[in-house]
Amino acid sequence: MPTVPVYNTQGSQVGEIALNDQVFGVKVNKALLHEAVTMQLASRRLGTSAVKNRAAVRGGGRKPYRQKGTGQARHGSRRSPIWTGGGVVFGPSPRSYKYSLPKKARRLALKSALSAKVEAGEIIVVDAFNLNEPKTKVMVQILENLKAKKPLIVTAEYETFVDKSARNIPGVMTMASEGLNVYDILAHDHLVITKDAVSKVEEALA
Repeated sequence: MPTVPVYNTQGSQVGEIALNDQVFGVKVNKALLHEAVTMQLASRRLGTSAVKNRAAVRGGGRKPYRQKGTGQARHGSRRSPIWTGGGVVFGPSPRSYKYSLPKKARRLALKSALSAKVEAGEIIVVDAFNLNEPKTKVMVQILENLKAKKPLIVTAEYETFVDKSARNIPGVMTMASEGLNVYDILAHDHLVITKDAVSKVEEALA
């Protein structure tokens, strides 16, 4: 059972916390992490690229010239793909790139991401932020005290003051524990998580 120190916002250690092996101590499955990240990025694609086929291009209702006697190839419409200004063949059309991994695979991928942070020593547990007002300057100082570089800040519930204090700091992201996901964990150098959030994550994944 991995044990990590607990810090206050001044960067001083105020205790330790034993993390659940079933959540923070599993074997890291790199292939599954790759699949989970690919799934998330695919789901974010808009899929709005589109072209007009011959049915969608305006005009072309009249035969451009008579069938025989002109010496030219026969044609029935100016909107044919072989004409300038005609439709496009096999072009992109609006679609969804979204797909989903099995629930067990998604849970294991999230556990692998959390365990990878513990193995790398990139998880920082904070007792609480206790902010009384939104202050970017205060949050910058807290992150400097914790030596957190490009962190993902996770709280048990959405905290308005934490979010507003961190939103203008480059590279910093905040979220509630229920929104925790593989991509954002791996995309940030440090995972800064409160004790209460740890308990909620363990309760959800154990």
